[in-house]
Amino acid sequence: MTYVITQTCCSDATCVAVCPVNCIHPTPEERAFGSTEMLYIDPKSCIDCGACADACPVDAISPADRLTGAQARYAEVNAAYYADAEPAPVAGDSPNFHPWGAPAFARTLPADFRRLRVAVVGTGPAGMYAAEDLLLHTDAEVTLIDRLPVAGGLVRYGVAPDHPATKRIGESFARFHTHPRVRMLLGAEVGKDVTVEEIAAHHDAVVYAVGASGDRRLDVPGEELPGSVSATSFVAWYNGHPDGAPDGIDLSAGRVVVVGTGNVALDVARILVSDPDELAGTDIADHALAALRAGSVREVVLLGRRGPEHAACTRPELLALSHLPGVELVVDDHDPRIAEALAAAGPQDKAALLRDAVRERVDWTRPPAADGERRIVFRFHSAPEEVCGDGAVRGIRVTGGDGGTEIGAGMVLRAIGYRGVPVPGLPFDAATGTVPHEAGRVAGKPGAYVVGWIKRGPSGGIGANRACAAETVGTLLADAVAGALPAPEHSARAFQRLVRRRSGHLVDARGLAAIERAELARGSRGGRPRSKLVTVPELLAASKGRLGSPR
Repeated sequence: MTYVITQTCCSDATCVAVCPVNCIHPTPEERAFGSTEMLYIDPKSCIDCGACADACPVDAISPADRLTGAQARYAEVNAAYYADAEPAPVAGDSPNFHPWGAPAFARTLPADFRRLRVAVVGTGPAGMYAAEDLLLHTDAEVTLIDRLPVAGGLVRYGVAPDHPATKRIGESFARFHTHPRVRMLLGAEVGKDVTVEEIAAHHDAVVYAVGASGDRRLDVPGEELPGSVSATSFVAWYNGHPDGAPDGIDLSAGRVVVVGTGNVALDVARILVSDPDELAGTDIADHALAALRAGSVREVVLLGRRGPEHAACTRPELLALSHLPGVELVVDDHDPRIAEALAAAGPQDKAALLRDAVRERVDWTRPPAADGERRIVFRFHSAPEEVCGDGAVRGIRVTGGDGGTEIGAGMVLRAIGYRGVPVPGLPFDAATGTVPHEAGRVAGKPGAYVVGWIKRGPSGGIGANRACAAETVGTLLADAVAGALPAPEHSARAFQRLVRRRSGHLVDARGLAAIERAELARGSRGGRPRSKLVTVPELLAASKGRLGSPR
């Protein structure tokens, strides 16, 4: 028997570090690391020790003989990665095992070096990997800052609710919230409650992990019509983000068009057509669950500008979509290039996963059926030209091999990528949506650093932030040793007093724990794992133990 890595792999490589036989690849030292869709276990080398499964922060690793249904296909996915590969060399004298030596802490500062005080702005994966590196490998004090009164960032508000295993990485990060060298200041916004200069004046260094909260535009007529929504907003809505209005999404139409074929587009499509009773077992926002139960969506169309061979999603996510219970997967066969691409696809190509989908020439003049199975339809070689409607979305006109078509829909969701937004006080590259930097060091701002999507652009999943954070922290520590960090002018306690005066609604680690208890209790009363608090006043009340019973 061998162990298998499945769809929810976060690629943070914790499993690689504990594997005694070097059977998980690519490793962080290999060129392919960060560019593959997930990590893979070699079935010929695995010795069934289970160390990787124990270490995995997102429960993505299971014994092959315990995988059922669609999950069983991941055994083939892992094995296929090694089909034409030479066995990876193993370091050391032993032919099978990693050499074990004395533990080394390469990031530890010199013994006579004074303790650093570092602020990390953002409590999502990028910020928490940076904080983890600092706390485990140095004696630095860390101030965690977030504009929202609750921690989590992308893990809380970006991961789809039907991926609960992926969300479990938040538990790994949460252990640092109460670390003795951590101060937590949630509910403080940079540029509003406190400035970049003020944070710098109270810390040796500041790491900005603010993500990419904007979205890319279609730049077509009608994009501003009611019913034309960004995937950023939609994901925030179903995940209970305080910035989203609970009643801001209308699901009364039978068909929704999603522009894009990336993983976010697949997440959105999957949530729209999933059985609400299945979603009730997740932490999806209460208002979103109620809207999905009452909604009329029967069909979601995924638009791709290019062919199936160029779909932006990963193979694991597409494989999961093809086995969604009660949902028919369809490919609109409107262009001869589609059939050619599917026929030519090799075993490792994403397009091969669509060969078993229903292929038909869809008649877009007809509304979706009000009964029967729900459908997800891929329409490739179709670029959006106009969002159509008079006062509200009626549909979307697209180019295509058949000369152009209007697809009737009550909502159009654009899922063509996230985009970073400027941080007041930091330089910003408008072309890339990132902060200019060198190995994480912000250009022209001594003591300022970036990590995550605001550093490298909106690419890579949760685990990619680990290597990204390691590079930034390494740069920060090198600057510390070189004496390049400006000395803080004021104390950490003075900073805490300053932010409390400005914000007026700060949440600390104790308040965050109270929010956690309140959400779990609300979920338990409703037979759900968690019921999220979705407004700032609710979160603040819960942090003080003043939240009443749910409505």
